[in-house]
Amino acid sequence: MKRLRSHSGVLLLTSLVLLFSASNASAADTGQASLDTVWIAVAAALVFFMQAGFALLESGMARSKNAINVIMKNYADVCLGSLVFCLVGFGLMFGANPTGFFGTDHFWLNPAYEWDWSVVLFQTMFAATAATIASGTMAERTRFGGYLIAACLVMGVLYPVFGSWVWGSAFSGSGWLAQLGFIDFAGSTVVHSLGAWVALAGALVVGPRIGRFASDGSPRDIAGHNSSYVAMGGFILWLGWFGFNGGSTLAADVAIGLINLNTHLSACAGAAGALLACRLIGEKVKVAHVINGSLGGLVGITAGCATMDPLFAIITGFIAGIVVVLGARLLLRLKVDDVVGAIPVHGFAGAWGTLAAGLFYRGDLFSIDLFVVQLTGVLVCFVWAFIGALMIYGGINVISPLRAEPLHEQRGLDITEHGEIGYPEFGTSKAYNSRTLEVMEP
Repeated sequence: MKRLRSHSGVLLLTSLVLLFSASNASAADTGQASLDTVWIAVAAALVFFMQAGFALLESGMARSKNAINVIMKNYADVCLGSLVFCLVGFGLMFGANPTGFFGTDHFWLNPAYEWDWSVVLFQTMFAATAATIASGTMAERTRFGGYLIAACLVMGVLYPVFGSWVWGSAFSGSGWLAQLGFIDFAGSTVVHSLGAWVALAGALVVGPRIGRFASDGSPRDIAGHNSSYVAMGGFILWLGWFGFNGGSTLAADVAIGLINLNTHLSACAGAAGALLACRLIGEKVKVAHVINGSLGGLVGITAGCATMDPLFAIITGFIAGIVVVLGARLLLRLKVDDVVGAIPVHGFAGAWGTLAAGLFYRGDLFSIDLFVVQLTGVLVCFVWAFIGALMIYGGINVISPLRAEPLHEQRGLDITEHGEIGYPEFGTSKAYNSRTLEVMEP
């Protein structure tokens, strides 16, 4: 009997120890999940704040007569596009993906677990970033309604389908590019290059602004109205990128430190690269060049921020800054009018950064096989996004002209599209005259 009581005591003690350990493990898991959720919510807020950066930078680079129109496009595309992405796009991108091409469930805000809400929130901010890139390129001559329809289609179909090839699925299955080993940690190609190729298609459909190119094809400079807005927008985007890249861990993890250090160093190196490029080609160093250079560095490092060492992050950003300056000059030679330089920043620098993520992959430097996979992803993204966007913008243009009428463009889209002007103390009598009010009538 004594031995039995002793044995029972051991069993009870063992049970208590196991129960206590299980309780601690459960509490630790719950605590980690809560910490992860807090970090993702903060990161999503930082990415959302990037919309303010885009709005300031783009409106500053546009003329004052289009300031409201640029702000309205940035504000409205995130509002309408977020609804479309949450209801349709998230399922296409992250739903169960048995074919490797698109998701097949989790539509209409139907998550399986509480954690899914955090993923939906964070990924919605990414989709908004991809869609809003085109607004700056197509500024000052694109109608408001047609632009918004295109933005919703980009966030609802074009972006999530390609995203499913790289990042799908969060539940079951995997995208076909992911299966090849394609590396794009936070979206140099998935988000930024895709948005830039959409912008390129839009710029070709609407054509250049009136007066942008002379009769002999030489470009004329059309200065923006507020360089302070441009600088402030650049700083806000830089800040938001710490959430963009760091939040892509989807966890409060020690890796965030290296990711955000690489992000910062690449941005700094991008500005340095832009400065050098301007000197080498004999061009005056303008504020837009330096800011776009740093943004090119941010875009470039987004693919490999988690998988390369800081020295290679600096190299990636430095080359990205050079690519941005030379890419902007190339577009002018091709007579492509990009008001804010979004195509070289997000497209060219994004493509370079994606290739760099393969070249500078920690533990497997300069792998030819990995480089080929990266190049495949870059080319596939261009074909999918550019042709898809051409069909979207072209289709809209057939139904209703996407480009504003010449008179509207000359007056400014603030008054002709929205019936107000951003700076009423300047030129009010010129903006509000009988002819302008007449053309505003349906």
